[in-house]
This record gives sequence, C-alpha cells and structure tokens, in this order.
Amino acid sequence: MTLSRAWHGALALVATANLLLQLVLTATASDDTLGVRLVRLVSFFTVQSNVLVIVAAATLALDPVRDGRWWRVLRLDALVCITVTGAVYLVVLRPLVEHDGWASTLTDSVFHYVVPAATLVGWLAFGPRLRIDGRAVAASLGFPLLWLAYTLARGAVVHEYPYPFVDVDELGYGQVLLNCVGVAVLFIALALGAWGLERVLPRRADAASAASAP
Repeated sequence: MTLSRAWHGALALVATANLLLQLVLTATASDDTLGVRLVRLVSFFTVQSNVLVIVAAATLALDPVRDGRWWRVLRLDALVCITVTGAVYLVVLRPLVEHDGWASTLTDSVFHYVVPAATLVGWLAFGPRLRIDGRAVAASLGFPLLWLAYTLARGAVVHEYPYPFVDVDELGYGQVLLNCVGVAVLFIALALGAWGLERVLPRRADAASAASAP
C-alpha cells in the first residue's frame, strides 16, 4: 500500500465516520420531523463538500493516479469546496456557532478543521498532478451555482437558510447576491491558484504512486 493510498483511505474513513455520527445526532434530535431534519442537514454546503471529499478520497485510495474528465471536476470541486468551507467557517461562522455536547463539538471540528486540512495536505503531498485545466475549472463552478440556486429556491418556500449570509428574509436578495459574489471570487481564485500551483509542485509523488500501482 502506498502512502497516498493510506492517506486518502484514512481521510475517506474519518470523513465517512464523522458524517455517520452527524446523521445519528440528526436522527435522534427532537425538533421537527425526521424528514425535515435530514433535508436540513444535507442542504448545508459543509455536508455536501465533505461528501465530495469522501468520494474523491475513496477513488484515490483505490487508484492514486486516477484520471478522467469528470473525475478531474470532482477532485477540483472537492478540493476547492472543502477549502472554502473551512475558510468561511473560520472567518464568518465560527463566532456564531454554539455546540451542544461533545459529539456536536467533535463533528463540527472534523467537518470544518480536520477534513479541510487533510484534503489540502493530501493534494499538496500526493497529487496526482496535472489534473486541473481550464475546462475543469469552468465545469467546477457548476456545483456551487447549483447549490446556490437550490438554497434560494428552498428558502423561498420554507423560509429557512443554512447560513446567515444567504438569508434572504433577513438581508434581501441584493445583499445575499453580493455576499455570494464574494464567495464566488474566493472559489475562482482558489481553483485558478490550484491550477497554477500544481504545475510547480514536485511530481515525484505521482511517479512513486504509478510505480507501485497494480
């Protein structure tokens, strides 16, 4: 087993275990119905970003030199979305969060600290390199745009939003769209930064992985 396989396999397992723990916490809560609680949970960008990481990390655990047109988009979305998740949480959301017990604190920490950091370190250390291009960057914008469209449409119906900066009822569409432009600029900057950075990072991790891959 290569170090890349071990890293990504451990990341997928930790993120999956944390998601399952959060599902248990959600299922055993007492507010609203189970269906409402589950829809609310999966509507969080944080949760969706962690799911992207789980899928991307699991595929890399199976094949450290994985490639493919749509896989490149998946990998880039996982990397950038989870980085945005961690950054926005630290800068905007952390002061607003109140934990309810050790389990809530644990899941929150893994979602927003452990998984983003491990994903970034894994990409820097193991690649695989040269998987980002202009088409992947452009296609990667589809996921956050779909999330925003879903969030605004759902919010217009149930008057509930996953984050304060997209709460149309409180801020209005103008301010919400302005906030989203700021996040979009961060997303694009990170995607372009990853595209440029992977071309100057060492490629020896790829070579080692390819040499030991079955």
